[in-house]
Amino acid sequence: MDDFEIRQLTSEDIPYMQLDLSDVRIIFETLKSSKHTILFNTLMERAIIYARIRVDWYYATLDEQLKMDFDRTEAHDEFILSCAELHQKMRESGEDTKWRAKIGKDRKSIGDFACLLHSVIGFLAR
Repeated sequence: MDDFEIRQLTSEDIPYMQLDLSDVRIIFETLKSSKHTILFNTLMERAIIYARIRVDWYYATLDEQLKMDFDRTEAHDEFILSCAELHQKMRESGEDTKWRAKIGKDRKSIGDFACLLHSVIGFLAR
């Protein structure tokens, strides 16, 4: 057990990762406090669906991945749309929308954001 080191995962550990869990926890709290509850809930549901598909895809065989690609892309598109819808409504109602710039415009980064949101929920549920 002495060789086992527990440490915090940082963006240096995953070079392409734009956000870390601390960033996403703050964004999650911002989104959760929005008065656009239905849009927030939809965004979270879509984040969870996409994150689950992404993990399943990772562990699938090549043939299974090919069969999953359409659903994976569709789930990703729906999550991106949810981000855009919530951002627009929050902006229109004068709420803090700095989170949208933090998640970036790159599809992969937005997908990473969905997975990190899923992780935040997992940690909050313990």
